[in-house]
Amino acid sequence: EVVDGTIKGTTTEGSPNSFLCTNKLYGNFEIEFDVKVDDALNSGCQIRSTTEPIAVEGADPKKGPKGDRFNGPQVEIESSPGQAGYVYGEATGLGWLSPEPQSEDKAVNEHSLMKNGEWNHFRIVANGANIKTFINGTPVADLTHEAIYKSHPKGKIGPQVHAIKKGTGPYSAQWKNICLQELDWFMPR
Repeated sequence: EVVDGTIKGTTTEGSPNSFLCTNKLYGNFEIEFDVKVDDALNSGCQIRSTTEPIAVEGADPKKGPKGDRFNGPQVEIESSPGQAGYVYGEATGLGWLSPEPQSEDKAVNEHSLMKNGEWNHFRIVANGANIKTFINGTPVADLTHEAIYKSHPKGKIGPQVHAIKKGTGPYSAQWKNICLQELDWFMPR
């Protein structure tokens, strides 16, 4: 729903992950937005995503997309300390695309850039196989992932409201000041 100029997504017990998606497909782009998420909720922003079941090189086919499940790169949004800003392969069978969350060292796989209970500013730049993310002006991810770019070179952009466990919630995620610009250039790394 839209509340006071803000897009607000609220969890519903028993509902799967849900997304508010663009109709248009985007390849190279820069998006900025402000987001506020309840501390107990995991959220994200899908980029270059689709409902088509696409096999990704190196993915576990048992964990990959089935039917019309929304799949592709997702920039994580969650409270601190956590993995906000890192890139996950939502329903691709790859799991984390960013290497940092895969580390066993908490000093590497978690950070505290999110201001819990407050608005946070995200910037995502997708340019070819490279995805850069920033939270409140601080760089988080600088990911180059050829396999996900090959399978998902363009797609929809969609804020996510994550599913919740029975007996929890309701929780919400809110987005405002969304600015999206397509990039008409490509700079290989």
